[in-house]
Amino acid sequence: MRWDNCYADKRTGTGKTTQIPRTEYQRDFDRLIFASSFRRLQNKTQVFPLPGSTFVHNRLTHSLEVSCVGRSLGTIIGRHLSKHDIGQNDEESQQFYQFDLSSVIAAACLAHDIGNPAFGHSGEKAISNYFVSNKDFIIEGRRLRTFFSDAEWADLVTFEGNANALRVLTHPYRDKPSSGMGLTYSTLASIIKYPCEATAIDRKFKHRKKYGFFQSEKNTFLDIAQELKMHREVEDQIIFKRHPYVYLVEAADDICYRIIDMEDAHRLGIISKERTSDALLSILKDLSSNKNEVDEIQRTFNSVRDPNDSISYLRAKTINALTNKSAEIFIQNKSRIINGQYHNTLVDEIESNAPSMKDVMTLSIDEIYNHHSVIEIEITGFHVMSHLLSLFVPAVLRTTNIGTDRMALRLIPFQFTEYETSDSPYIKVLSVVDFISGMTDAYATEFYRKTTGIDISKHV
Repeated sequence: MRWDNCYADKRTGTGKTTQIPRTEYQRDFDRLIFASSFRRLQNKTQVFPLPGSTFVHNRLTHSLEVSCVGRSLGTIIGRHLSKHDIGQNDEESQQFYQFDLSSVIAAACLAHDIGNPAFGHSGEKAISNYFVSNKDFIIEGRRLRTFFSDAEWADLVTFEGNANALRVLTHPYRDKPSSGMGLTYSTLASIIKYPCEATAIDRKFKHRKKYGFFQSEKNTFLDIAQELKMHREVEDQIIFKRHPYVYLVEAADDICYRIIDMEDAHRLGIISKERTSDALLSILKDLSSNKNEVDEIQRTFNSVRDPNDSISYLRAKTINALTNKSAEIFIQNKSRIINGQYHNTLVDEIESNAPSMKDVMTLSIDEIYNHHSVIEIEITGFHVMSHLLSLFVPAVLRTTNIGTDRMALRLIPFQFTEYETSDSPYIKVLSVVDFISGMTDAYATEFYRKTTGIDISKHV
């Protein structure tokens, strides 16, 4: 892998280009903005329950903000690589790094959460737990576990939003284009944080803490890896090194959620203005070598009377500092990154040299992610998602659908009815998971209430 051969405008599906005044990578960004699966992120939980009288981030606003940070990182790194690592006579690569890398990273940032189910990470846990808890459930004389191979079962019992993102972006759902969204391989590779299959998970390695694709998208992943010259780690399992652009998308996400979750917690009154400002100013002091600059930021902060505006000002300054520091670390490690020898994340490396970042994570874990409102939505999501799976999974696996099974299957939209055309239990169940994981918080909750009889008055 080299900087001049690790990108490609090849697309899933036909791969055709069009004569329009946009680059192939700008088209990726635009396709995502207009995609219904992206718009549905508006009603998917980021951390705090939705909706409320106080604005907090949802998955959509989070993804848009991550995209802004990602574009900045792509611009900084692209300009550096075009100047120092790309031959001046290589016009194609010069064009890509000077003008297109920023679009690739921005588009990938838009897509990075597109596979996450309703109710945040609780939705992921609920899907996994359903299969773990029901492995011995009997369906037509067979235990649920026996319907699947080891690799297929690993996908289900460790359901992963990152892997689901690749499926959402590339899978040919019924009555939909055969190429999925038809994104470029460069953009798709940039979201695959964990380039391995589920059976290869090993939490000792950051690129294998989770997995990046379902067995149903294995060949798609392998095509991407081959086209972009990704480094294969072993031959007996599907395990690759990360694509270099992943580090930029990951850094943009890490920066936003670590800082903006604190801003939301302040708006909700969970963390005081003083504690929030102290935390953000500490990060700025750790990252800056210019004391006068930090003092000026402090003075401006003190001059802003509105508490939300003053914290927003500090948030902006902190994100900018972290973005520049992440770019600096990427550049320092660019040789190891392109050769598959970098085994850290950019923000984790910042944290190792900035004690204030560790303090922010400790504060977030103790007082934000364990706040009662967050726990309540996680419990709600767990029950809702578990019920929906129990309604549909047995129904698609039974060969004779009668009674409630038949009625339940009529509720699944046509695009998710691949179970009707496949003989594979794995594909049948994935079609159900596609339907449920694509639901918004509100739709999943409404569906739960109606199918449990809680809102029976709405049926009559």
